[in-house]
Amino acid sequence: RPSNTIVYDELDAHTLGALIAMYEHKVFVQGILWDINSFDQWGVELGKDMARSISRTFDQDGAERHYDSSTSGLVARYLEKRTAKK
Repeated sequence: RPSNTIVYDELDAHTLGALIAMYEHKVFVQGILWDINSFDQWGVELGKDMARSISRTFDQDGAERHYDSSTSGLVARYLEKRTAKK
């Protein structure tokens, strides 16, 4: 399953705009290529559920959750960066 991982040091207006534009363009182009309506898919709801689960991990300061190795590494990196800023 292909995925993208983007890591940045600070979220500012420029970075956020670039991320939104990149993902919007990627989703639109894939939908055109595959002849589907990319913005009306069941996977959007699944993604929201997964994001909520990971968000709760951040709220609980890294309470032990079982994710795949990629997600676990990204959660650990985020928590490490967040702790360093405090």
